[in-house]
Order: sequence, then C-alpha cells, then structure tokens
Amino acid sequence: MFDELSAKLNATLQKLTGRGVLTEDAVKEGLREIRRILLEADVSFDLTRDFLERVQAKAIGVEALKAVRPGHQIVKIVYDELVAMLGEKQAPIAHATVPPTVILLVGLQGSGKTTTAGKLARRLKTEQKAPFLVAADVYRPAAIDQLTTLGKQVEVAVHADTASKDVVKIVRDGIAAAGKARARTVLVDTAGRLQIDDEMMGELKRLKAAVNPHEILLVADGMTGQDAVRIAKGFHDALGITGVVLTKMDGDARGGAALSIYGVTHAPIKYIGVGERLDALEAFHPDRLAGRILQQGDILSLVEKAQGAVDEQEAERLARKVTSKKGMDLEDFLGAMRQMQKMGPLKNVLGMLPGMNPAMLQAAKIDDKKLKHVEAIVLSMTRKERSNPDLLNGQRRLRIAKGSGRTVQEVNTLLNQFKQMQKVMKSVGKTGGTGLKLPFGRGPFPG
Repeated sequence: MFDELSAKLNATLQKLTGRGVLTEDAVKEGLREIRRILLEADVSFDLTRDFLERVQAKAIGVEALKAVRPGHQIVKIVYDELVAMLGEKQAPIAHATVPPTVILLVGLQGSGKTTTAGKLARRLKTEQKAPFLVAADVYRPAAIDQLTTLGKQVEVAVHADTASKDVVKIVRDGIAAAGKARARTVLVDTAGRLQIDDEMMGELKRLKAAVNPHEILLVADGMTGQDAVRIAKGFHDALGITGVVLTKMDGDARGGAALSIYGVTHAPIKYIGVGERLDALEAFHPDRLAGRILQQGDILSLVEKAQGAVDEQEAERLARKVTSKKGMDLEDFLGAMRQMQKMGPLKNVLGMLPGMNPAMLQAAKIDDKKLKHVEAIVLSMTRKERSNPDLLNGQRRLRIAKGSGRTVQEVNTLLNQFKQMQKVMKSVGKTGGTGLKLPFGRGPFPG
C-alpha cells in the first residue's frame, strides 16, 4: 500500500535524521522534496501547500528538545500532520439508537460498490450488527444477481424486486422486511453511472429524502487519485456524504485519494478495501496508515488480523509441539500455513511490521502462489510421511513431485528448509530467541 510514496518519503526523511545539526536550509530543501513527492502521489496542490506550511511552522523550534535529535523531531511533525491529513481519528459507523441503521452505498459504476456491500455485510455480521442487504440498482444488468450471490456467501438476507423500477419503493419495502427479520443494519446498494449526472443525483436525493438514512457512504476507487477526490466532492455537495470507503487499496495506489479526500470533503474515510476476498475490508485508522507510510509498522492491525484469523487453541497446541522433543511435523506446518493464509496476502501482513519497507518486501520475493505450491507438495504426501519426513527417500519424493505437479528439486528444497526451520524453532523455544527462516521467506523457494 503506497509503496512508492512510502519509499520516497522515507528516503527524504532519512537524509534529515542523519544530520547531527539541522540547518534552516536543510529543512527547506527537505520540504521542497516532500512537496514534489506528494504532488507526484497525486495529492491536491492546495492540500500539499497547507501540509508543508504547517510542518514548516512547527519545525522552526525543533532545537528546543535537546534529548531528541532535530531530524527525528521533524519525522514526528510529519507523522502528526499526515494523521491530521488522513482524518485525525477513526470514524466508526454511526449506529442508530433504535434499529435498523440505514446505510446508503453510493458511487460510480466500477468502483466496487456491490462487492463492498457484501464485504461490509460480512464485517457487520462478525460485529453482531445483524446486517440486511437491499438491491436498489435496477439499471445495471446482473447487479441484483451479484448482490444475491454475495448475500448467500456471507449468509445475509437480501431484499430484491426484479419486477419494479421504483427505487424508493424497493428500499422502503427492504427496510420494512429488515425490521421484520430483526435486522439491526440495512445496507442499500444503489445504482451508479459512468459519471456523475443530474438523473443519478436526482434519484439519490429522492431516496435520501424518503428514507432518511443514518449514513451515506461513498464507495470510490482508490486507484484513481484526484479523480476520486473530484467524485467525492461532487457527491458530497449533492448529498452530504457521511463517510468514504476506498477500494482497491491493495493495488498500486499512489496515495492521492486517501491523502486528499478528508481535506476536500471533511467526510472521514471509514473503510478501505485491501483485496478481492470478502474479508478484505479494513476499518480505516489515520494514525495506523500514517505509521505504515513512514515504515513504523502497524502492530495493532496485525494483532487484530491474527485474533480474527488464528484458532487460539490450535496456536497453543502448535507452540507446545514446536518446542517438544519431536518438534513440528509437516502436518502441523500445513495447519499453521493455512491459518496464516486466513490473514490475507503475506505481503500485506509483513508490510505491517515495523521497519519493513517496499525494497525489503521485493527482495524477499514473496509470492502467495508459492504457498499453494507448498500446500500441493505436502498434500501429496501420506499422513505417515508428513509425520516423519525422514521416510522420504528418492522414490517417494519423485511420487510426491508427480502428484503435486512440481519438480523433485522443489520437493527437496522444501524438505531441506523445513528441517532447518525445525532446528531453529527448537532452539528458539529453549533460548527465547528470534530469527526464524520460514520456507516462504527470503532466499530460494519452490516455484
């Protein structure tokens, strides 16, 4: 997420932190570089100018703190201003005191609105908010079918009326159905257009007046930079949006949308989409994202992901076995790998660690497809072979390679790295040290 912005910004800040004495000229030179970086990231000119003016005003008196190097104080100032630029604090859904809470999802076609409705329904269900979906896009072919399919996948009821084109009636009927079903949250998937037009806005205004929603969330493509900001301003001026969901943030987003939307609309970013899976929707925390951009890590989000994905009892069992005399076998390894996969793409997970920068992630050659290759190799073994890899002679390895569709060399590489990992993990258990070399980490890897 924001790899290019993060790399360039941190390279500039490192030049400042490396100086023992920070002159006014050095600060001005650094701020000029930051200005160029933000503009290249598609942050609006006005917001970039205001951001740098605030940083410069605070940076004037950095010599006051003798215990902290001036360069590090500049980094703290930049961090604080990034947090302010991103919205200052998390803005959760404003749930009604008397349910159901009605949430309109609005946006242009192709922004991922319907998929976001399914993701948000899944998230609200895990939060015990009893969601209910309403299909109000009567124009796009297959929109109703798509939402119905997503509803089945996340096990959330969907109200749809294929015979009617009256959006207000459909939504009113949907809210009534949600009430009967004792739903606490109603997510309305509205129609989009290829661009903002009077007809679309007129329909949304009528819908807003008719149902008086508690939230109007704009779903915007995070890859579009200043286009997303322009779209957000258009919707905000017409409807008064209460929040934003930025999609496709796992791609090569430059950062302009996330860094500009709040400053332009003062509507907080509430969620970000970080993948195609239905669990790939994260609550947006300005302070945590600022930490990621400055490569300070996001341990809190990492812990939350782990708590949601990892079976605690299984993890405790595995921890005991890892440090036992026999150690971890390939059956245990397969289970641990599957739990890790539940946390999402490995690159995203490792990117939350402090000090992890884009160059390090690229050098590690992380490829989630290779985890599938490893899984195929392990599943091609018998239970006895997984329990005791020493049984794997040349003939058995050839059979496993053919069964998994991989090469014998890949099978050998995996087994060698697994043995190395076993030894390291045993020593970690005895000494409390760190430094595991996992089979999906740096260096040669099957695939």
